Amino acid sequence: MPDAVARGGPVIGIDRDGIRTGAMPARTVALTFDGGPDPVWTPRFLGLLRQYDARATFFVHGAQAARHPELIRRIRAEGHEIGSNTYTGAVLGESSAPRFRAELELTQSALAGATGRRTNLLRMPRTTSPDTLCGREWQAARRAAGDGYVLVAADKGSRRPAQGLVRQLSQTESAFQEARRLLKNRAVDRFTTVSDGLELVPYASPSLVERWLGWGLIRVTGLGHVLSTAMIWILGVAGGLGVLRLLLLALFARAHVRRLERFRTGAPWMRETSGPVTVLVPAYNEEAGIGPTLRSLLASTHRQLQVVVIDDGSTDRTADIAENTGDARVEVVRQANAGKAAALNAGLTHARYDIVVMVDADTVFEPDAVERIVQPLAHPAVGAVSGNTKVGNRRSLLARWQHLEYVFGFNLDRRMFEVLECMPTVPGAIGAFRRDAVIGVGGVSEDTLAEDTDLTMALWRSGWRVLYEESAVAWTEVPTSLRQLWRQRYRWCYGTLQAMWKHRGAVFGTGPAGRFGRRGLTYLALFQVALPLLAPVIDVYALYGVLFRDPWESAAVWFAFLGVQIVCSGYALRLDGEPVRALWSMPFQIVVYRQLMYLVVIQSLVALLLGSRLRWQRMKRSGTAAEQIGGPVPYRGVPMR
Repeated sequence: MPDAVARGGPVIGIDRDGIRTGAMPARTVALTFDGGPDPVWTPRFLGLLRQYDARATFFVHGAQAARHPELIRRIRAEGHEIGSNTYTGAVLGESSAPRFRAELELTQSALAGATGRRTNLLRMPRTTSPDTLCGREWQAARRAAGDGYVLVAADKGSRRPAQGLVRQLSQTESAFQEARRLLKNRAVDRFTTVSDGLELVPYASPSLVERWLGWGLIRVTGLGHVLSTAMIWILGVAGGLGVLRLLLLALFARAHVRRLERFRTGAPWMRETSGPVTVLVPAYNEEAGIGPTLRSLLASTHRQLQVVVIDDGSTDRTADIAENTGDARVEVVRQANAGKAAALNAGLTHARYDIVVMVDADTVFEPDAVERIVQPLAHPAVGAVSGNTKVGNRRSLLARWQHLEYVFGFNLDRRMFEVLECMPTVPGAIGAFRRDAVIGVGGVSEDTLAEDTDLTMALWRSGWRVLYEESAVAWTEVPTSLRQLWRQRYRWCYGTLQAMWKHRGAVFGTGPAGRFGRRGLTYLALFQVALPLLAPVIDVYALYGVLFRDPWESAAVWFAFLGVQIVCSGYALRLDGEPVRALWSMPFQIVVYRQLMYLVVIQSLVALLLGSRLRWQRMKRSGTAAEQIGGPVPYRGVPMR
């Protein structure tokens, strides 16, 4: 920097005539406060100055001025002076040209909106005495002076109040005490502002456009503060729900395991079921998967089977493949296309046995799956049993994410639902039912797009219990493209919302219906509707924190939450007999896949509220559900109950 600056006074101006510096006259002190306005400390300093009839200069941050315009107006009204300390307190010497201009102009806009004035005074952040304006800071100082600013530094600590002084203070407790000591100093005749002490012009009149822009900036900042506060509350609610769900899943999964351990020694009320079973296979254009599905069923250890394939108006070779299996246990029913619910109801009319297993035509079964899933129906109070659906085609990253969701989300949920006696869904892929229980609730309803959820809720409301048999394993084919996945989950979510609304009266029921309503429907409302609506706030706030707050603190919170989820997911994989190496993809699942699922819930809820009608969507099959069977990690469930 030039010697004139290094050796001159703390107030620096640069014009056509060169560099000029100035200092306070003898026995005159200019108290200057950096930062703020602060809602706590600024009023305290104003009260202190009023007590001693003193004037001071407040160098404010534009962002704080926009947030607290009432304090800016109070500073002006009480005779004090306002200067710029940039918009965010950024170091101007390290700022890019656009950032440099924005830091200064946004501050001027905030001041214009609050007071109708532009300031000519600038204190550059992180500078004290003039000799700190060196290197890039001096270059930035020259640029600011070229825009008409007078630069205000501070006198070195060796200078005494009797000589005249510009004192730089922050808005803190220690600064407050120092200001009090200075105001009591008898060697000072006058405490005044920088411009009054040096006879400078502190303000300029902004244009009408600047005033309107400033007014808009203040309004937007106020709205942003409200939204930020709301976001913090939503973050707390969403985070609390997320942690609560993880704790509930872990707690009840452990309770479910203990219950199974008791069953290993046998339960006096549980008998074995070995009677004949009817398997209903609704199919529409399923030629890619119907063959493997039927072969796996016919290879079942439960030999007394009637397999009814209901061809729902297929335009491919689905029915022909089913008819050519060469096994008398397979019957094919052809009908015009009417939807899955109608196909299942048609199958019920052809069922010869009291126990019915409903399966999807793209699902491949473990040899003992049918035998295992019907065992809980030995108890007369049980009306339906959910099997354990696993992802068969896991080669793509998208399929691996769904595999984690099936194990950690769906199957861990079902363990908890069984303990709480509120299972909301027996999946269409594998579920066992009492035929008379299904007929008793009117068959499979066509009122919703989630016919499996609708049927399960109807059984609860009729007084039946619904259990989960984790050892009855079926392998299903999941979507391999984002488009297919979106359509499938949109239908699932939309149908579930329909079913929840249809059976909302269960909340006021008694017995099994009331338990299901108050536990199951409440859980779905909180964790499958409210949480997905609120959960994106966690990620948005984490990104906001990284960009505008403490990045390490935000990252620590996000990774801590991720760590809890990974631990719970690892526990779920272990319970399901799956390798934990699948967890490597979970961080990417949270960043990408889970956001997609949140959007599905939002779209479904909006569509339902607007009364939109959603058609049945069918996924294109490739017959890859059996990819995982016989691989390195075959399922090894616990003994049958």
